[in-house]
Amino acid sequence: MKLQVPFVQLPISFDAAALAAEVSRIDETTWRSHPDGIPGNSALTLITTGGDPDSDELSGPMRPTPALLQCPQLMQVLEALGATWGRSRLMRLSGQSEVTPHVDVNYYWRERMRVHVPLVTTPGVRFQCGEGEVNMAAGECWIFDTWRRHRVLNPGNDQRIHLVADTVGGDGLWNLINNGRAPGQNRPGWTPQAMVPRQGHEARLDFESVNAPLVMTPWEVRDHIVFLLADAVPAPQLPALQQALLAFSRRWHALWSCHGESREGWPRYRALLDATWQDLLAKGVDQLGLKNELGLARALSSYVFDMALADKDTRSDAARLDRHGEYAARNATAAVAPAVHTAKGGADPRFDRPVFIVSPPRSGSTLLFETLSAAPEVFTIGDESHQLIEGIPGLAPGQGNHDSNRLLAADATPEAAASLRERFLRELRDRDARAPGAAAVRMLEKTPKNALRVPFLAAAFPEARFIYLHRDPRQVLGSMIDGWQSGRFATYPKLPDWQGLPWSFLLTPEWRELSGLPLGEIVARQWDCTTRILLDDLEALPAERRIAIDYGQLLADPQGQVARLCEWADFDWDKPLGKQLPHSRSTTSIPDPEKWRRHADEIEPRLRALQATVERAAAMLG
Repeated sequence: MKLQVPFVQLPISFDAAALAAEVSRIDETTWRSHPDGIPGNSALTLITTGGDPDSDELSGPMRPTPALLQCPQLMQVLEALGATWGRSRLMRLSGQSEVTPHVDVNYYWRERMRVHVPLVTTPGVRFQCGEGEVNMAAGECWIFDTWRRHRVLNPGNDQRIHLVADTVGGDGLWNLINNGRAPGQNRPGWTPQAMVPRQGHEARLDFESVNAPLVMTPWEVRDHIVFLLADAVPAPQLPALQQALLAFSRRWHALWSCHGESREGWPRYRALLDATWQDLLAKGVDQLGLKNELGLARALSSYVFDMALADKDTRSDAARLDRHGEYAARNATAAVAPAVHTAKGGADPRFDRPVFIVSPPRSGSTLLFETLSAAPEVFTIGDESHQLIEGIPGLAPGQGNHDSNRLLAADATPEAAASLRERFLRELRDRDARAPGAAAVRMLEKTPKNALRVPFLAAAFPEARFIYLHRDPRQVLGSMIDGWQSGRFATYPKLPDWQGLPWSFLLTPEWRELSGLPLGEIVARQWDCTTRILLDDLEALPAERRIAIDYGQLLADPQGQVARLCEWADFDWDKPLGKQLPHSRSTTSIPDPEKWRRHADEIEPRLRALQATVERAAAMLG
């Protein structure tokens, strides 16, 4: 929900220590990694569709999960806030992790507030929203403007746990909000009222039962359109788009007056939606932005064109796909994909030789990425692309025929390629936080899972180039063992029939064969499988589309190696580098080339089996 200020603290507080103690008694296996594999982020579901602990759906009757029913004090917190509750969960952020910058563009959060009650936190945790930044102290209660770009940083070593509850409001909550205050606001005598847990009290809560339309009313259609147009960045195309959207809302009203929610009218609704979207694309809607740095097309897709009519296979599928603007992705093909193949001279008009850093996990790709992203006129999404890629229907493990993170050229269908390109364009920023203009953009990207996706990326981005980063496998395996043991890098914790620590890092095609093996064997084969696939895919590309760099050489000669890469990539470079690069944000401990020896007993016996792959990597390095 859009607010007048970035943050509002409510005049109520809770016993964080008691709540944390209650939560600590819940079985650790109930916690789930972030659905997009973002390191350090995990959640415990409290209110979901039908009370299913594994549900991430955003429509349907919301009910308490077994975990919430085990926590009477948490239920009393929700009762005291006096609202009708939607999707809610405990959100855990490991030390030295972050919730990456984003805007909650989904239809579900258009009119819902996100209530935060910190249960476990430290003074160093920072919540940033727009131009504002606060530290939410344990037991406090806050809401914030989800329409502004926001992020959370946990730079310390201790984890942070918040109760995060979504709601359209209620009498009690609106009274609290009306008496809340923004950070720094002077309200004499303002003090949060402490709520004490009531022993034996059974809280009574209201839950959402209706949260998505079958056919959106014309009044709601107009409300979303007016809201988005008011927030659009002025552009020459805007008046024509305003007229097109006004005509659409009037025609929608006429159909509503005739058919209402009756299914016999659904084909006419769908025809109007599709025709209008094509008209908007022809008028340049995909080139317009909003003041919060989102694309207007993505927001229109999420709020109107994806949700105005429930004519998909199931309502829950529609809600899930809407998380990433499914309508815009599905229908952007005509605006994006053909241009890749038909531009004069065969050049890609939007992505000029995009550069992908590819390597097995823990090879130092974050350090290389953070260094190269400082080049002028280079655009990145600022983080890894787990959510952008795996959020496209059919590309995540467990969907379609995909049993791992492996993606091939055939997976880059026109629809998937158009969706991926549109997603990147909306998130890209240069080193000065500027969005791309109309000219073709120079993009830099790195995500370790992409080591298994080179054919897919090369098909989706016809001019794609790849930097292969190699690191001494002993160092990589030692760091991977640390990562698996820390739990910070768990990506797929609920693999079927998996025995062992929760799966961490990228999911290789042979993962089922590794169940129950010692951790040293798992990481060795995970590295070997990834490297073999990556080298096969890179060798299949023309030589000019790939370059290799050794991590040790990068550390020894930062200026020389970065200059070599920038010359190959045709990036400008305007800053001197010192003799030592700063640590990357993913560094887990003080770097030491001999640190792997702590796990020597697990690593050294397996090096012989990796020798052939190590020699192939050396040959790629030249």
